[in-house]
Amino acid sequence: MTQETSTAPKALGHIRVLDLSRVLAGPWCSQNLADLGADVIKIERPGAGDDTRAWGPPYAKDAQGKDTTEAAYYLSANRGKRSVTVDIASSEGQALVRELAKEADVVLENYKVGQLKRYGLDYDSLKAVKPDIVYCSVTGFGQDGPYAHRAGYDFLIQGMGGLMSITGERDDLPGGGPQKAGVAITDLMTGMYATVAVLAALMHRDRTGEGQHIDMALLDTQVAMLANMGSNYLNSGKPPKRWGNAHANIVPYQTFACADGHIIVATGNDSQYQKFVEAGKRPDLGADPRFATNPLRVQHRDVLVPLLAEMVRERSRDEWIALLEEVGVPCGPINDLADVFDNPQVKARGVAIEMDHPAAGKVKLVRSPMKLSATPAMAGLPPPMLGQHTDEVLRDVLGRSDAEIAALRGKGVV
Repeated sequence: MTQETSTAPKALGHIRVLDLSRVLAGPWCSQNLADLGADVIKIERPGAGDDTRAWGPPYAKDAQGKDTTEAAYYLSANRGKRSVTVDIASSEGQALVRELAKEADVVLENYKVGQLKRYGLDYDSLKAVKPDIVYCSVTGFGQDGPYAHRAGYDFLIQGMGGLMSITGERDDLPGGGPQKAGVAITDLMTGMYATVAVLAALMHRDRTGEGQHIDMALLDTQVAMLANMGSNYLNSGKPPKRWGNAHANIVPYQTFACADGHIIVATGNDSQYQKFVEAGKRPDLGADPRFATNPLRVQHRDVLVPLLAEMVRERSRDEWIALLEEVGVPCGPINDLADVFDNPQVKARGVAIEMDHPAAGKVKLVRSPMKLSATPAMAGLPPPMLGQHTDEVLRDVLGRSDAEIAALRGKGVV
């Protein structure tokens, strides 16, 4: 586990992000921008903060092994940011946010459609004080359409957006039925798409001087990320069904039970299939004309897969992995997270990092997977305590005196 340090230049070191978002989709976007070097100022409710601060256990532990107030969920999406508490329901708090927006390049928010307009913090209002602002709104259903004013949550969108209709075991097998993904994949992908959109808008601004409003919707993202499944439906007119750990278009591309566990076999072409059955001492399955090509294997999967399952059960998991790696057939184990973080490749890539933290002493996090040779992505700051940087930001960015900050705090504005 490594502590991230670097003196390399930051790709977004010239960018300031005013982050009004909370929970996951918006914070995931702003964390990406922070990893790339942006100064991210996270605006939170005084006394409460981001909802995910309380989404525990587990919590980060202090030096005595006792729980802190920092939920692991919150820690996962908020490194690299500065926390400022502002009551945006107050007129003085709204004025502070408008001042901060004037000093920012990007505003990120995930309030319900129209909610920030009541506070004078919507795109049109902030564009009036910063004409070239890049303003990114993240909602469940977008800024228009019949569902625009509905609240959107990842689980609901996984269902509404079709993901759960193709995730889970086949209906005719034990345990069959719709299943959500193990992480909030729609939120995470919306955060990733929002990151790309913000970077594109910044490039446009740098070329033209023009800012813009970005409208990101969880439902749009979920439908877009159906990828080949969405294309399969649009080009066939037939809704895809659940295949569990199998693949709709490739056979064999699934899990198999070994003598002592499970293995994933992912044969992407006919040559790999031939090597697979030869390694299993079943050359007859390679010579059988019913299984000669992938389209034929898909057609005859109900005959082929039980034969392959019988073949795989004859060896242990480690035997299969060694055998298939030797002949170039993609394969692998199904790891739990203890296995993942103990994996030599994961360790070699420095995926797990450790950061100093004011309450926990040290916190363990997962580093950004973006590896840039000249401007490496770096966590920079640990996930902030609630309001940790309020005085610093108001003083250094807005020029407020200590007395003025104290007065704002006395009135509950910050």
